Amino acid sequence: MRPIRVWAMLLGIAKAVVEAVEVDDQGAVVVSVRPRRSERNRCGRCRRRAPRYDAGEGRRRWRALDVGLSSAYIEAEAPRVTCPTHGVVVAAVPWARHDARFTRTFEDQVAWLAANASKSAVAQLMLVTWRTVGGIVRRVVAEARTRTDPFATLRRIGIDEVSWRKGKKYLTVVLDHDTGRLIWAAAGADEKTLEAFFDLLGEERCAQIALVSADGASWISNVVRRRCPQAHQCTDPFHVVQWATDALDEVRREVWNAARRNKQVALAKSLKGARWVLWRNPENLTERQTARLEEIAQTNQPLYLAYLLKEQLRLVFQLPTDEAIALLGNWVTWAQASGLKPFVKLAATIVTYQQRIEAGLLHGLSNARVESLNTKIRLIIRRGFGFHDAKAVTALAMLSLGGFCPPLPGRA
Repeated sequence: MRPIRVWAMLLGIAKAVVEAVEVDDQGAVVVSVRPRRSERNRCGRCRRRAPRYDAGEGRRRWRALDVGLSSAYIEAEAPRVTCPTHGVVVAAVPWARHDARFTRTFEDQVAWLAANASKSAVAQLMLVTWRTVGGIVRRVVAEARTRTDPFATLRRIGIDEVSWRKGKKYLTVVLDHDTGRLIWAAAGADEKTLEAFFDLLGEERCAQIALVSADGASWISNVVRRRCPQAHQCTDPFHVVQWATDALDEVRREVWNAARRNKQVALAKSLKGARWVLWRNPENLTERQTARLEEIAQTNQPLYLAYLLKEQLRLVFQLPTDEAIALLGNWVTWAQASGLKPFVKLAATIVTYQQRIEAGLLHGLSNARVESLNTKIRLIIRRGFGFHDAKAVTALAMLSLGGFCPPLPGRA
């Protein structure tokens, strides 16, 4: 095998001819190449053939993967072409993405590392800055989006928000329930942000959405109702049970405050310490906690009634569909007759969302996958020690969780 061919293999150069190899004054390996004839004079954006405009800025270098302990670069002419669609642009080269100063294999390795390690570790290993890592991730994701259409088969989606920074900084995320992949994310958590997703989806694809899972946020349900009126909205069971837990805690606080006002110090102290006993599922209680719960049942009927209401609502989501729907109706009647204001209020909320709750029961759809996705996004943020830019978080989340992460160069 000729030495020139060896350098092409080492640097992952395809569809190009190696002309020369030298070592510059800094000890870096510089490989001079030219694209094959079939790859010349193509638009850098759409890669269609276009007339040559000029020679551009002369020869240009692209950083390649290191060769041993030495940095490596690919050097070639960078002429400009006149594209009918994109105007005057730098001609495409087969070894690098448009507007990049790194080879495709270099960027693919950085992107893979960014999806599996901290940005600081990637920057140190690849000898680039944090900002450069973010730019590479955005280019890799943008190119991957042009190859596949994540919206093509959307039928069942989950929508939620996740905090990416202190100070009420949120991302709106959309998941495809059928693939489990993140398909869209953007900064903000309001109707305007979500409208942008449905604008991108288009009317025809909006009409194909059959099921949407979400929590009870009005900004989500309002937009879904406007843009996908045919879709069944499914309220997430976890959030419904959380409403009951909050109502239970409100009753506990009311009883505790009443005990303090009546100077029942011992009762007030025991109620304050009973919070976790009331919150915990009965099958997970210790013997000591079970004894505490029995004590509450004997000494504090309103609080124990609130606990039973919480547990019965939790049971709704563990039964077969027909039984669950029947029990939900009975629960609403019981809560309304309980005389406990937090649960009377909750019963009214359940009635408002009853159709969506029943849809979730009927179709077996919840936001569990979306919550799992949010946990992974938080891990990405924690691994990066926080981010200053929502676009950087979004790009890295799409790379890691959207199925856009490239394989390591040279690996199948």
